Amino acid sequence: MTAPHADADPPVLDITGLHVDFDGAPAVRGVDLALRRGEVLGLVGESGSGKSTVALAAMGLLPRTARVRGSVRAGGTEVIGAGDRELSRLRGRRMAMVFQDPLSALTPVHRVGDQIAEAVRTHQDVGRAHARRRAVELLDLVGIPDPEHRSRAYPHEFSGGMRQRAMIAMAIANDPDVILADEPTTALDVTVQAQVLEVLRTAQRETGAALLLVSHDLGVIAGMADRVAVMYAGRIVESAPAPELFAAPRMPYTMGLLGAVPRPGSRVLTPVPGAPPELRLLPRGCAFAPRCPLADDTCRTAEPELAGPEDHRTACVKAPEIAARGLAATDVYPVDEPVPVRTVTPRDELPAVLRVEGLTKTFPLLKGAAFRRRVGSVHAVDGVDLDIRHGETLGLVGESGSGKSTTLLEILRLAAPEAGEVEVLGHRTSELTKRQVKALRGSVQIVFQDPMASLDPRQPVGEIVAEPLRTQGADRGTVARRIPELLRLVGLEAAHAARFPHEFSGGQRQRIGIARALAVEPRLLVLDEPVSALDVSVQAGILNLLRRLKDELGLAYLFVSHDLSVVRHIADRVSVMYLGRTVESGTVDEVFARPRHPYTQALLSAVPVPDPVAERSRSRVLLAGDPPSAVVRAEGCGFVGRCAVFAALGGDEQARCERERPVGEVACHFPQPRPFP
Repeated sequence: MTAPHADADPPVLDITGLHVDFDGAPAVRGVDLALRRGEVLGLVGESGSGKSTVALAAMGLLPRTARVRGSVRAGGTEVIGAGDRELSRLRGRRMAMVFQDPLSALTPVHRVGDQIAEAVRTHQDVGRAHARRRAVELLDLVGIPDPEHRSRAYPHEFSGGMRQRAMIAMAIANDPDVILADEPTTALDVTVQAQVLEVLRTAQRETGAALLLVSHDLGVIAGMADRVAVMYAGRIVESAPAPELFAAPRMPYTMGLLGAVPRPGSRVLTPVPGAPPELRLLPRGCAFAPRCPLADDTCRTAEPELAGPEDHRTACVKAPEIAARGLAATDVYPVDEPVPVRTVTPRDELPAVLRVEGLTKTFPLLKGAAFRRRVGSVHAVDGVDLDIRHGETLGLVGESGSGKSTTLLEILRLAAPEAGEVEVLGHRTSELTKRQVKALRGSVQIVFQDPMASLDPRQPVGEIVAEPLRTQGADRGTVARRIPELLRLVGLEAAHAARFPHEFSGGQRQRIGIARALAVEPRLLVLDEPVSALDVSVQAGILNLLRRLKDELGLAYLFVSHDLSVVRHIADRVSVMYLGRTVESGTVDEVFARPRHPYTQALLSAVPVPDPVAERSRSRVLLAGDPPSAVVRAEGCGFVGRCAVFAALGGDEQARCERERPVGEVACHFPQPRPFP
């Protein structure tokens, strides 16, 4: 990372007194930011805090309905109020943006190389041939394999990570002074995220640009940012150098965000209570006061200004007290340590809840329009082994396309698998009758990733929670008694039964989904990315709830997630999938502390740590490229094309990897345990 220049250098992006309103409702309320050449500023906060609005305002990309006041100067040129011609000269030349969704940002009907070449020719007086060569050079710089060939591909032919790298290539095509990256890694796997962040570092190093990085992932911010600005309710509430802010935050909101991030050894997270305020109805005084455990009458009198030393400014009247007393997140947000209510029993003596051996699932690969014919198979699941005991949580991890979701669907189908064996609560699914399947279905329930999509918007919450009970034949009295019990169990009020899903926050909707799943008293709960769509502060509350429910009810969880920090926090055991196969499994402590499979090592290496010192000093294992297609079934190990261990082996050993399929708890012929902190 390029070191920031001295404060005496003029800012390449200077935002002063920025206010943005939409239809009379404030979205940004007096933001001041300055970026100097070579500096990385991380902008963090919950959804709706105004982060993305600041980035869009800096580029002049807000809709015409937005009312914008203040000043945004890029290289001495005022952006606010500038005309289309002036903005077109700035965008791509002085400032460039990397959007969250590259598929929406790239034109689908033009080749990727042509779009990058167009960005070059828009701002430079060069010919088509020169611009095209420059596009290939840029694709090579950001790590696109075979850039000459790939430059002729269309966006839909690129993977998500490759599209994001192509967006970065376009952003740096004209050596801009400022790069604005709006959640550039949100929808990506952890391994692809690591690749994209490395490309951003390379891009910044090559151009010397300042980088405004908008992200909700505090681990990403810890590894990238020189300074951090925390936003809440449209304002900056704390600003400091990254090491100091992560080590000693002085704003209760910042402390809550950091305390909500899963860390090694943390059993309990510290969620921020409540929800962000409606900006049309801001409370008097500090906007955070209704959620702040330290708030008093002084906080509710007037909104505090961003004040304090230049290197650590805070909009909080309690900041001097927090700094003087050295308060930590657990001091401000005390959470009771859960006490397990069940007796600790050796795992071998616990009854099996789910057992999967050699599970296989293929899908036909069809060709033709009028007459469809099968031309091959997609090997979505190709040998999965799982074992979950009573009261245990198994984390299932792997990149997108590894077969996790297909595995879940095959288990939840409670039918005979294509190959292999699935046993639920001692019953082989291949031997179940329709009556037995219906009886067993209540014992296995699922909580989905998107709570809004999984809840019927036309039904009140009470009816949504009652539906599984009625399906299982419960009488009216049982249903009426269970609804308030279930809502209270997940931290909601009985009166909420009459409200509709859209009247709840994202975290509350997920609690409703959990209550619905618990209605029929299941023994196995399948959790499919249950916190990936939630802010970190809300995520912490859901994870604490799941831990408490497991201990109180003796539940077993199959927890699917791409976030290994979350898995490390909540799971007892972990199973790692790659290309439809289980490649490593074991206890969380064993696998996370000393992974043996090179793929597991790469996954763990890519997980960002919310500690700037630790994050920037540790070594990484960056995977090359994307997983191979599941259409071609590898004769030997499917990981050889991306494996650093394979590349260092001799000829005979490489031949074994290519021809002989590895099996066992660690599916690798030459495992090399590697310690991780």
